Amino acid sequence: MRGRKFTVFLLFVCGVTILQFSTCISLPAKIGGGGKAGAKFGKGRLYSSRIPIKIQHRNSQSVSYYENKDGARIVKSSHFDYEYMLGRKITFFCMAQGMPRPEITWFKDGIELYHHKYFQVHEWTEGNDTIKSKMEIDPATQKDAGFYECQANNKYAIDYRAFRTDYAMLTY
Repeated sequence: MRGRKFTVFLLFVCGVTILQFSTCISLPAKIGGGGKAGAKFGKGRLYSSRIPIKIQHRNSQSVSYYENKDGARIVKSSHFDYEYMLGRKITFFCMAQGMPRPEITWFKDGIELYHHKYFQVHEWTEGNDTIKSKMEIDPATQKDAGFYECQANNKYAIDYRAFRTDYAMLTY
């Protein structure tokens, strides 16, 4: 198993075809991998730092889109991991700001939630630039476990938050 992962790593790093494979085989030795140090493979890698990498925008249009002061941005939301009891209520919350006021759309497992037997969305506004949205599923079933997202968008930007949920069984 370790050999397969190692081979895939070599092909990915080197970006070579099978004919060029032999010229790339010495690369991991230069960056600290291979040999008896297999357990310490990550030590010599280039991206072992915990400092986030800031990717520069490729053009000025990207800067004006992603860093627009009027763009939609979620300023408050529910916690990422949520465990619910079967038959009880699942509730997620998102608050977004932007000018014009953003719209909030809810998704489950990448599919927009607009029709669900027990699904309700409550929205209210504050001022000209803020919207609050609360999504509820009551009562929750096993099928409601999954990956939820709230997406805020206006004409300047899109922002989203993700939530993972799973059910808990109550044992007596």
